[in-house]
Amino acid sequence: MSPVGWIVTPGEAGFESQGRGLAEALGLEPVFKRVRAEWPWQRLPGRFWLNPLARLAEGSERLDPPWPDVVISCGKIAAPLAAAMRQASGGRVKTAHIQNPLMSLDRFDAVIAPRHDRVRGDNVVSTIGAIHPVTPEKLSQAALRWSPVFAHLPRPLVGVLIGGSNGRFVLDPPTMSDFAAHLASLARQHNAGLAVTPSRRTGAENKAVLAQAMAGLPAFVWDEQVENPYLGILALADVIVVTEDSVSMTSEALATGKPVYVVRLPGDSARLRRFQDELIAEGYTRPFTGALERWSYTPPDDTARAALMCRQRFGWK
Repeated sequence: MSPVGWIVTPGEAGFESQGRGLAEALGLEPVFKRVRAEWPWQRLPGRFWLNPLARLAEGSERLDPPWPDVVISCGKIAAPLAAAMRQASGGRVKTAHIQNPLMSLDRFDAVIAPRHDRVRGDNVVSTIGAIHPVTPEKLSQAALRWSPVFAHLPRPLVGVLIGGSNGRFVLDPPTMSDFAAHLASLARQHNAGLAVTPSRRTGAENKAVLAQAMAGLPAFVWDEQVENPYLGILALADVIVVTEDSVSMTSEALATGKPVYVVRLPGDSARLRRFQDELIAEGYTRPFTGALERWSYTPPDDTARAALMCRQRFGWK
């Protein structure tokens, strides 16, 4: 029987994707626990929490015994909860926190933090980007599943992954209109096909602007009425364009080894800009200008390295 792993997050797709990636690499049977914290604990770093397991808000999933074998936590409010479960179990629960926990690192067996978080310690794996569940095997399966859907689109096929406003960057209708115009120009200039998937954060107004701009072009735009073709786009696109608001989407695009263009958005975040600037400087990605070029790189192996470190720290063979 596979070890049981709880993936504890506030519920955001990017957090859950990272937790799933690590759980699958560790061979865990994952159970998602989506948590919310009471005011004011939700705003405070974990090092200030008192009795964390008693701070769950109404509507949060509960965290009670029997404890799992492993807790994978991701996000600021998940860190003190994971540390508390480790303590409550007398250390039997193994813990791996993803991102900067904003509390003492020795409260966890392992910490997986992207290098732009600048976290250092003996139990820390510093990754290039976000860990994720995208593997060559999954991409091969997705290519078979989605190839008939995209067969009518011309080549090169440009995959477009769109995020949305997140408190640091803004994707509003004027920004979307400008971005969509660049995509339309690229499609016409290069006779390229477009395979586009918005996210939950993209918003109805932006999706309407996008749909209008794509009308009459050789484009597939996910309308949320069918299964999300996200993995199929990663698998079948010749080039990928991704908005800069999501470290997870950028990291998953890099798992393909294909050229990845990053779309700059209004707003700022020192951490996320550092992440994107380092990728550009090292030749992984390029800023999106409407051009269409080709280059190569070795995909980062962050998830495999993180899983190896966790096994070592957990004392697993």
